[in-house]
Amino acid sequence: MDAEMIQVEDPARAEARLPYWMAAVALAAGVAMLASGHTRWAAGFFLGGTLAILNYYWLREAIVALFDAARVRVPRRLILKFLVRYPLVFGSVYLFYHTGWLPFDAVLAGLFVPTAGVVMEAVIQVGSGLRST
Repeated sequence: MDAEMIQVEDPARAEARLPYWMAAVALAAGVAMLASGHTRWAAGFFLGGTLAILNYYWLREAIVALFDAARVRVPRRLILKFLVRYPLVFGSVYLFYHTGWLPFDAVLAGLFVPTAGVVMEAVIQVGSGLRST
């Protein structure tokens, strides 16, 4: 009885594509908002998306450093980034919620850009898995 082996794509390649998917989602949605005449919404979405992508990079950098902590000393700058991540996002959201400079809903929607990027990558992974069977 032969067992069929499922080919698994290299996780590093999928992880390398994530920032591109995030940027593509942020850009496509922002341009669509601009094209429909919602300039303030587009600006709020771009701000939220930028904060979310920055947060993703800083979190990824911190995780990589934590796995290397046994071999090298964790830089202070990295610790600072790790500690500043959530206060930066919460402070920005709070600022735009109370001042109304940009639509709060748009900033909040932009914070979900990494989620959309992960969903897009998941669809690609499922599609490639279905094609290989």
